[in-house]
Amino acid sequence: MLKTHPKRLTFFFSFLLFLVFVQNGIGQDRAGTAEPLISYLQILESRFEIKFSYVDEDIRNLQIIVPETNELQKILSEIQAQTQLKIQQLNERYYTLTQSSTVDICATVLDNFKQNTVMGATVKVLDSEVAVITDLDGTFSLTNIPRKAVLEIKHLGFKTLFIKAEELTATHPCKTLLLAQFYQQLDEVIVYQFLTTGIVKESDGSIQMNTAEFGILPGLIEPDVLQTVQALPGIKSIDETVSDINIRGGTNDQNLMLWDGIKMYQSGHFFGLISAFNPYLTDRITLIKNGTSAQYGDGVSGVLDMRTKNEITDAFTGGAGVNLIGGDVYGQLPLSDKLGFQFSARRSLTDFLETPTYGQFVNRVFQDTRVTQNSDFYFYDFTGKLLYDINPDQKVRLSFININNRLDYQETNTDSFRSSESTLDQTNLSFGGSLESHWTDQFSSHLNLYYTNYNLDAENSTANGQQILFQNNEVIETALKLNTNFQVNETLNWLNGYQLTETGIRNATNVSQPQFTSNIKGVLRTHSLFSEIEYKSQNNKLMARGGARLNYIKDLETFDTFEELIIEPRLNINYALSKHLNTQILGEFKSQATNQVIDLEQNFLGIEKRRWILSDNDSLPITRSKQASIGLNYDHPKLYVGVEAFYKEVKGISTETQGFQNQNQFDGEIGQYEVKGIEFLINKKTNDYSVWLSYTYNFNRYAFPDINPTEFPNNFDIRHNLTFAGTYTYNDFKFGIGLNYRTGRPFTEPDPDNPIDTTFFPFRVNFQNPNSSRLPEYLRADASAVYEFDLSRRFKASVGASILNFTDRRNILNTYYRINDSGEVEAIENVSLGITPNFSFRVRF
Repeated sequence: MLKTHPKRLTFFFSFLLFLVFVQNGIGQDRAGTAEPLISYLQILESRFEIKFSYVDEDIRNLQIIVPETNELQKILSEIQAQTQLKIQQLNERYYTLTQSSTVDICATVLDNFKQNTVMGATVKVLDSEVAVITDLDGTFSLTNIPRKAVLEIKHLGFKTLFIKAEELTATHPCKTLLLAQFYQQLDEVIVYQFLTTGIVKESDGSIQMNTAEFGILPGLIEPDVLQTVQALPGIKSIDETVSDINIRGGTNDQNLMLWDGIKMYQSGHFFGLISAFNPYLTDRITLIKNGTSAQYGDGVSGVLDMRTKNEITDAFTGGAGVNLIGGDVYGQLPLSDKLGFQFSARRSLTDFLETPTYGQFVNRVFQDTRVTQNSDFYFYDFTGKLLYDINPDQKVRLSFININNRLDYQETNTDSFRSSESTLDQTNLSFGGSLESHWTDQFSSHLNLYYTNYNLDAENSTANGQQILFQNNEVIETALKLNTNFQVNETLNWLNGYQLTETGIRNATNVSQPQFTSNIKGVLRTHSLFSEIEYKSQNNKLMARGGARLNYIKDLETFDTFEELIIEPRLNINYALSKHLNTQILGEFKSQATNQVIDLEQNFLGIEKRRWILSDNDSLPITRSKQASIGLNYDHPKLYVGVEAFYKEVKGISTETQGFQNQNQFDGEIGQYEVKGIEFLINKKTNDYSVWLSYTYNFNRYAFPDINPTEFPNNFDIRHNLTFAGTYTYNDFKFGIGLNYRTGRPFTEPDPDNPIDTTFFPFRVNFQNPNSSRLPEYLRADASAVYEFDLSRRFKASVGASILNFTDRRNILNTYYRINDSGEVEAIENVSLGITPNFSFRVRF
């Protein structure tokens, strides 16, 4: 065997390395070219036989222009000038590179159309009094600026640009910044940071959330979309779920929920305690409470529009994580310059691992103390998206999502020792596609098509098999939507469009003994035309949007078909009274033809089941709403104060869709509700912390002509709702803590003198007037913390911990009454989550 001396090997590899450097033109041959700083430091180490010590995170994304010199000291001086790093010589061989707390910066501001210089642009350092304007050449410079500071650059006729100071440290030459012309940005941001990073308020009153920039909220260690929206005034879930979100006193089925333009009929896992949408590929979420654009139909209470990432990345990125309920993985793969693919997958651990979090969830769902159960539960969801850029002006996107919940359990009544078996299977499978086209600088179009299928199967059988109950709810919907945008001029935009939607819903029930079969199917086809004009003044003082939507609804299934023609006007006005003060006037008419019947406490262990149904203009009319609001907002970089008063009226509701648990539960009376309220928010924020106090007052009343009395409190009449919370960020550590308080919801108690009505068989509870009593007040305190760190140059990680209801307060969410096997009236209380811990570990690259 041939043996090689170690010294010879060292000389041989050193000589090869020298040849590689010579071949690549190290030194004077590469002068003037851009080079990653880390790579250039490695070259200097070999070239001058020195060593550099630094933190990878400090210089990972820095690039320099290779100096035109071969002298080490001049090279180091040039690196300091270009990067604003401090270079200190420890001895003859070792040097350290560290970040300074302040930097000197400069830049040249150009427009992004013809790249002309932008003279007189205002450059302001947020959270400070430092501000300058660009000179005749469009340049500016600042000294001793905090490295982490954010700059706001704005000029009349251009979109405001926000950029971090550390991105402008290169001063030889200064960095070039391009300002987008104003007409290319239709949604000007009014509030830069709202509660926490990643949440902003738009000029049209909508709230936008960006999960990639999301900070932290109390009780959340991951950017859960449906939990995050509940931190906003006027939006709560009175039963602590994400699948039952109440916007300004409305029911969850009155919310339009879109995922990549696809209407979603399922939104939660584990009976609504967990969101069904992966947040790490969800790029932008838009929440609208009022003043909705005419392009949106349905959703008489609100709109939640979720959009996944829409651009092809340059490199493979992704991540994975696990918490005490489940694990997930996601990724973005660039298959070519024009083709990319995104995917996400998540599955619960609940069917083979019992954690404290899972135990609390089980206690929350199965609260009937007469029943013991042996359950097997799991859920999963996965998504995919194919991105294809035909050319820079035309893009094709194909998306799909699959959501599944499965529960098998045995129930044993400890009083009667009777047992039964039950299963619940809930799935949602959706496909969608879109074509985005920019035909000219002024005209563009967006074509969207989708198919969605929602299915709920529920089966209950007694141990001896004498009775089997089967229920099925299926929704099949297909839709086509075309939007066109015409930019008339810099201040005026014209939106037009057409939408065709066909929705089929089937409800089937089979009972073996006594024999009963029911199979109800309905199909509605809706043609919608919409048009609206949006105006934005050049001085940014006025934003006005007005339009209308025309819906033609036709029944395709039943013998007695009905047709409806509904006009829905929309209005949205925002006017700046001063630099930091603006007022808003919003209004809309809306309608919807799909609703949810709520099955409660009748079978399947008392687990709530929601079944979608279609309006038939007889037993359930089309639900219609009208809403108006006026608001005043004070927005300063460090302080936001907002107040909004609103009025909403919703007609065509049924007692079967409102979740009644009293004498009106099954009667199906038709009525309406009216809600008046005020929302208030004050938010003090800096780069390190954010503290806010929000308060909502609602006065929510039902009006049912066939119920005595005809008017009484709404099931969601929460008069006072208060949140006090704060977040703090220190380097890579984030912490949030918050307190939620609200008055109790209405409920109906039995008549104390005559609690049982024996005139019916089986006997019924004899109730007092509907919603004449109220539950005790609700109080819950939550906390969460997240720490981020680097595993390597490419891999970043985070660990998080949260505690819901860390005071372990026993909050009663609902109380209902039933007659037990002994013939007596008993009260059943649904109690909130107790102390619920959670822990997560995530890796991304």
